[in-house]
Amino acid sequence: MTTVDRVVLDNPVWCALTGPQRRFAISKGQAARYQPEVSPFVALADAADPAAWADLAELVEPGTTVLMPGAPDEGPAVGWELVGGGKGVQLTGEDLVAAPDPEVVTLGAVDVPEMLDLVARTKPGPFGPRTLELGGYRGIRHDGKLVAMAGERVRPPGWAEISAVCTDPAFRGRGLANRLVRAVAAGIQERGERPFLHAAGNNDNAIRLYLAMGFRHRRDINFHAYRIATR
Repeated sequence: MTTVDRVVLDNPVWCALTGPQRRFAISKGQAARYQPEVSPFVALADAADPAAWADLAELVEPGTTVLMPGAPDEGPAVGWELVGGGKGVQLTGEDLVAAPDPEVVTLGAVDVPEMLDLVARTKPGPFGPRTLELGGYRGIRHDGKLVAMAGERVRPPGWAEISAVCTDPAFRGRGLANRLVRAVAAGIQERGERPFLHAAGNNDNAIRLYLAMGFRHRRDINFHAYRIATR
């Protein structure tokens, strides 16, 4: 992995919002966030710089909770409070064998209500009314009903994050997540990019699945939730 790759994956949201996904960004100085209906993710150029946190405060409404992938271990700057989140892992797909799947369908705007319903029941992570616009969403249907899906979220230069991997509880154990991840990864590789993903650090089953598929553990990563401190 090159030095550029390490920099990009160490701060993927910042690199995405100042690069390939700039059209979804709201930015000020050293801070950036996705448009709220797209994602709650925010990023700083340098989380050790109080000025970057001050810039972020200009982008976040009081009382609004935002989520920072790659957040620092130490607490936020003065004026902010840590209100949740947790530990995760970052995995890269160097050894993943990607493969299109004839039963996997492309999801579009008309599918958003079903996607939101599936996410609400399975809780794979943040997914809003416009998250689909980030691209690459695929699904598997059974008797016309959406029973599993996965797509792309953060896209820093050269990479694309596979996200929202979820399966209706009644259809788990059939390998649907495996097939969808490989299908989404195939689309990523066709563009000349590389897949990576994040998983909750305590989600042992998902991590085991991803490692068996050929992902490699790159690092542990914080997903911390913050809001502007009330005075």
